[in-house]
Amino acid sequence: MTFRKYLVLLAVVVFASIGDTSLARGMKDFGAVTTGKLPHLLTVLLNPWIVGGILLLLVFYASYLSALSWADLTYVLPATALSYVMMALLGKYFLHENVTPSRWLGIALITIGVGFVASGPETTQGTRRSVEERVRLAENNRDKA
Repeated sequence: MTFRKYLVLLAVVVFASIGDTSLARGMKDFGAVTTGKLPHLLTVLLNPWIVGGILLLLVFYASYLSALSWADLTYVLPATALSYVMMALLGKYFLHENVTPSRWLGIALITIGVGFVASGPETTQGTRRSVEERVRLAENNRDKA
């Protein structure tokens, strides 16, 4: 795997983690969503933490789509699971959440599983078609119609 691909996966992990943490921080300002607060729920979009979180998650999705363009979902999704480690750290030290030992154990198990998945190939042979193949298939289908 190239350095550029590692950067894309790192971007997926970082932007997802920080984006989700920003949303959590913004919702702590709003408080619990109850039926009494439903009419005011859209005002949460004025919170800078929420706006920042949404923008970061848009960058996450762009990075995620980029990763899916060159690797299988079964490779990309586990690789992005490393964001659980970063989110737990952000939750503990930025949001001051209590991260229990059982949560740390679960995160460790996920990280070990990611190591197994990441050691395999990033794509399944024969599942990706080149641009030329797709154009040829499209032309053949158009000629048949």
